[in-house]
Amino acid sequence: MAIKVRLPNNWIPREDQMPLWAYMIEGGKRAIMVAHRRWGKDDVSLHFTATEVMQREKVGNYWHMLPQYGQARKAIWDAVNPKTGKRRIDEAFPEIIRAKTRDQDMYIQFVSGSTWQLVGSDNFNALVGSPPRGVVFSEWALADPMCWPYIQPILEENDGWALFITTSRGMNHAKTMLDYAMAEDNDWFGQIIRADDTKVFSKTQLAKIKQELITAFGDEYGETMYAQEYQCSFAGAVMGAYFSKQMSAARAEGRIGSVPWSPQHEVDTFWDLGVDDSTTIWFMQPVGKEYRFIDYYEAAGYGFEHYAKVLKEKPYVYGNHYMPHDADQRIMSSTMIAQSKREIAEQLGIRPVVTVERVRNMDIMIQVHIPAIRSVLASCWFDAVKCAHGIDALESYKAKYDEEKKILSNYPIHNWSSHGSDAFRTFAVGYKPYIPKAAAIYAAQRKYAPASMRAGY
Repeated sequence: MAIKVRLPNNWIPREDQMPLWAYMIEGGKRAIMVAHRRWGKDDVSLHFTATEVMQREKVGNYWHMLPQYGQARKAIWDAVNPKTGKRRIDEAFPEIIRAKTRDQDMYIQFVSGSTWQLVGSDNFNALVGSPPRGVVFSEWALADPMCWPYIQPILEENDGWALFITTSRGMNHAKTMLDYAMAEDNDWFGQIIRADDTKVFSKTQLAKIKQELITAFGDEYGETMYAQEYQCSFAGAVMGAYFSKQMSAARAEGRIGSVPWSPQHEVDTFWDLGVDDSTTIWFMQPVGKEYRFIDYYEAAGYGFEHYAKVLKEKPYVYGNHYMPHDADQRIMSSTMIAQSKREIAEQLGIRPVVTVERVRNMDIMIQVHIPAIRSVLASCWFDAVKCAHGIDALESYKAKYDEEKKILSNYPIHNWSSHGSDAFRTFAVGYKPYIPKAAAIYAAQRKYAPASMRAGY
């Protein structure tokens, strides 16, 4: 006798969860939900996904994406519902609808033919297998925003859906997406649900939570954490963020907005060189006492040929290209001659390269380089559109938080925000306005260059 199961499995959305649930279940394709802690964002997403994977006409691959792959097992795969004592994935995906479960890579194949897997936005461009039909972006405000433009065309082609769920984390890409979703004349769903709007916590519980946070972290951070985690506030400093106050000041003073390119001034570039990680480039024009950041570029998995093409396609007249000291490390090139990254870059037209001594000692980085960045940010202007991802990186770069000890670490988290922040560090500690520009350097170097290279000077 066949056994039947009704999905969602022994779960009913609450009244405050119904608008999102109804939008998705009725065929909505793009939604972002900013909701307070413990609202049930992942529960809604998992149970909705369960209804999708078992529909024959929607057979495909489905992803539940966390900011970092290492978080996925604790946050979702092994997470237990304290009210039932059962794993959340077992509640959403009962054994009867599964054909195969692989614990090692957190993967489930269903009897319908669909699959579901936990993945991380920290390696989105390395994900293999068939493209997804539906993706949940969990804790979107903490995720690498570059994963969305990578996955978006895949979902467009598959007529797939994307559900972004998150708490607020400052004025970053999640806020920008929410503003777009809540605007008129688009088919997105966007909503903010604060703790005061639901019955998850009583007023007495919320007052107690707020006081405990203030006691543990002090007035400023305690209030900020409560406002972010429970009242979905995008204002205020993000706890542990190194440049939150400086970037907030830049916004308040109108230094993040439209910063057009001036053809009368050279553009200097500032790099962070990645191998497995991203390579990032800031484009800056010094105008008077202002440092105008007019553009930003980031990519991964490419050689200098790619970046030379990117720079050439832009209309800018370049001055110097500042790279961290590892640009002087020698690697095997296509000519089978050990060359430095700087030499390869200059042969491709990215020149002159100025290498910047950027220490790896974390104590010096925190004590010297972080203050240097904070200081120079007061003189910086940013184009809000072209530098959007770089601005996100600066606002999101923060110290590690020790969950057990409930204290901030002395060292930063290495994640997607590190790359743009490290490239900006190249500027903060290495930029020297008096360094000769291209013409002067070429004149000085020309007679020392190999004959094969002289034509390029």
